[in-house]
Amino acid sequence: MTVSVQPHKEEHFQASNVLRDIVIGMSDGLTVPFALAAGLTGVGASTKIVVTGGLAEIAAGSIAMGLGGYLAARGDVEHYRVEREREWREVREIPTAERDEVANILHDYGLSEAAGREVLDAFEQDPERWVDFMMQFELGLERPTPSRAMESAGTIALAYIVGGFIPLLPYILLQNVGNAFYVSIGVTLTALLVFGFIKGRAMGVPAGRSSMQTGLVGGLAAAAAYALARLIG
Repeated sequence: MTVSVQPHKEEHFQASNVLRDIVIGMSDGLTVPFALAAGLTGVGASTKIVVTGGLAEIAAGSIAMGLGGYLAARGDVEHYRVEREREWREVREIPTAERDEVANILHDYGLSEAAGREVLDAFEQDPERWVDFMMQFELGLERPTPSRAMESAGTIALAYIVGGFIPLLPYILLQNVGNAFYVSIGVTLTALLVFGFIKGRAMGVPAGRSSMQTGLVGGLAAAAAYALARLIG
């Protein structure tokens, strides 16, 4: 009798850099323009003023967030380069100390002393692999993608723009600022809850909890802005 063996499917999730950028941009894009629109509504601004202020904020916010993502990614590249150069110097100048570090790492993973010596001998024949090993297992650093900085900037900025138009759209479509405000609350809170749910599912955390946390943060930000505007106004 032939036994059918189903291939093993890994259920682990590793959040990609793109997903992380989308989360960063969309979260702020939904929250900040929502809070701004609520604050302007609280002081009795017209829909035209809310829309103008919202568009200006989306433009400035997307640029600032995109630039922040670019600089962060460039910083990762520079940090990796500096650390790799340092590891190369250590492999060349203090190989005995580096061998001890490798041996300790391999010991922590349960390799025997004999197996560790074989690995060390192989590394001495291939210093490039030796440095790669130290970068990953000693420092926990992965080699950054060269185009990562521009991709990160574009992804964050675009996600911010998409998120920012959601709370602003009711003010664009409706003439009455009061009606637009209440519609914006409903639409944005729904979007926050849905986004939080999807984010939780994608990252492998409880989707319901992620949904409620995202909605709560956005709602509190808008409520605080509205209350402060009403108090000052």
